[in-house]
Amino acid sequence: MQIMSLEGKVAVVTGGTSGIGLALSLGLAEAGADVIATARRTQQVDEAAAAIEARGRRTLRLTSDVCDRGSLDALLASAVAALGKVDILINCAGKIKRTPTLTQPEAEWEDILNTNLTGTLRACQVFGAHMLANRSGRIINIASLNSFVALKEVAAYAASKAAVASLTRSLAVEWSREGVTVNAIAPGVFRTELNAALLDSTPRGQELLLRTPMGRFGRTEELIGAAVYLASDAASFVTGQTLVVDGGFLASGVNQ
Repeated sequence: MQIMSLEGKVAVVTGGTSGIGLALSLGLAEAGADVIATARRTQQVDEAAAAIEARGRRTLRLTSDVCDRGSLDALLASAVAALGKVDILINCAGKIKRTPTLTQPEAEWEDILNTNLTGTLRACQVFGAHMLANRSGRIINIASLNSFVALKEVAAYAASKAAVASLTRSLAVEWSREGVTVNAIAPGVFRTELNAALLDSTPRGQELLLRTPMGRFGRTEELIGAAVYLASDAASFVTGQTLVVDGGFLASGVNQ
């Protein structure tokens, strides 16, 4: 078996039916894994499952919500009943809203933290217990450039993603001796359906492009290699790390 192969592995991707999550779901399937791409919307789950099956892999059509622990428990139980185990968890579910921090309602702050940070914790706890019992597993959280630097008026998102990077380290310290590695991927600026208008037609988008030394935004499929690496035997001694995939953004000073 090749060291980067995921043949025989079962993966669950929360937030796995659109954008970066969908790209990673399909990438894991192409690397050989059976993949459950899960999110809240039934239609998107069905579409993602069909795309996974088109790649010759097994899947399940299961919705879930990272803000609802019961739905994650049910997701794990169904996955184990149908596919026998879960080897890989990727936490992609997340939300962002641009709001001046001075006037941001607490309810909005708490909603973003509940999804991005506590939702990641819930999934790690639910699936981590299964992996720890099996003494084997790979957890990959999705961090952000905002784990390291601030972008204007997204303080709640930035706080949540900085905490995701910290949570990743904490879980690695606690779980790696039991065979479960915990790492994160920090994407730079990637064009998706949700942000294409912002990136292509606003001053904020122009500034993000200027700060990216490669001179372009990322394509979601360019995150697949990092995910497959961290999920594979190639990364068997890698844990507690945040792998940045950003076209040079964090290295950037003056670009012209």
